Formats: sequence, C-alpha cells, structure tokens
Amino acid sequence: MIVFGRNVFNEIINSNKKILKVYLQNDFKDKGILEKIDNNNIEVIKMNKKQMNNKFVGNHQGIALEIEDYNYYKLDDILDEETVVLLDHLEDPHNLGAIIRTCEAAGIKSIIIPKKRSVDINYTVMKVSAGALNNVKIVETSNIVNAIEKLKKNNYWIYSADMKGTKYTEVDYSGKTAIVVGAEGNGVSRLVKEKSDFLISIPMVGKINSLNASVAAAIVIYEVFRQKNR
Repeated sequence: MIVFGRNVFNEIINSNKKILKVYLQNDFKDKGILEKIDNNNIEVIKMNKKQMNNKFVGNHQGIALEIEDYNYYKLDDILDEETVVLLDHLEDPHNLGAIIRTCEAAGIKSIIIPKKRSVDINYTVMKVSAGALNNVKIVETSNIVNAIEKLKKNNYWIYSADMKGTKYTEVDYSGKTAIVVGAEGNGVSRLVKEKSDFLISIPMVGKINSLNASVAAAIVIYEVFRQKNR
C-alpha cells in the first residue's frame, strides 16, 4: 500500500507497521523525519518534484511510503468486546475513516466490514482516521448476515439504524451491543434488518431526510457510550 504525507509517516513510524521503503523529494528537509528514516534503516528512493507529482497524486508533502497492506482481524478476535460496529457495505473512505476515529474516541475497539462491495483500508481511510486506525481492529467478513448470526450466538444485541425504527435514545443498550450503519443512500439492507433485534432512528425535522453515514454513526455511538457509562 502507498501512503503519503508527513503526519502519516510519523503515525506509522510510531506504530507497529513496517515501512518497506520511502520515496523522498530531492529537496525534502524535515530533519526529524530524516533522522527517523536513518535510525530505522529504511530504504530511500529520491525523486524530483515532477516525478513525485506524477507518481503520487495528492498533497504528498515530498514524502511517500510503501507499507504492508492492512492485516484484517477475524471475527473470533473481537467476540469479547462490549460494543462493536458493523458497516453494511459502506463505500466512502472518508466515512469509514471518520467512523474509525469516532469509535476510537468512544472506546469502541472493533469495526466489522464486508469483503465485497465495501471500502477497504486505503490511504484516504488512514489519513481521515488521523491515527485512530492503530487502536481499532477492522474485521473483514465474507458475509455480514453470517457475522450477525455469530454475534447473536455470542450474546450480542443487534441495533440497525433505520428511518422507521424506534427513536435511538429510547432504546436500552445495556447488554453486548452491535451497532449497524448502512451504506450511503441505500441504508441497511433488508436481510440485515430482518436479522436485527432493534431498528433505531435519529429524528429528522428538516427538509433533508438522511444524515451522512459517519454523522449518524457518531450520534448513535455516543448514545451507547452515554448509557454504558452513566
């Protein structure tokens, strides 16, 4: 995986992820980063500005890194968690990154995503999560309905966000909790709703009838947090 930017470098070098090589613009002068590259014996490839711009589209800040692809966790790794979040075919990396950041801030350590028709862990997700990805386990499942069934067998209650559900503040989240947030535009799929124990909704009084997925997730996550910590 290729990622870039000075902040991303500092986050990764302080985590347990291995940096395979670093691409540096010839005039790169951040002494702190250069020292870390040298101290960790990381392979460096120098490039001029035109080469960097052609190879790395975006604000690379004169540095790009080749790192190992994200190592996804298995569902069995997280079954002792009090609260987990499931994302039903979310496709926007900005939403996924923001949800990871919210989960980390609220003490939720695990997120489940499907393998197909879903965003995966890429540069944008890493950047938007602002380092939170290092503290949250991302589980990739081949079938989200099967994952829900396994969660239920392990005493989780499944709460899916849906406009026709019960107001989210009027539901009890005291047990093991799995929060399901649907895809942008389509929401939670029919099969997932049928497998859910509760459908929960966020009241809407304006002319817009839906919220951004990461905003909706944050609202529900912090209600769960409030109830579990009162």
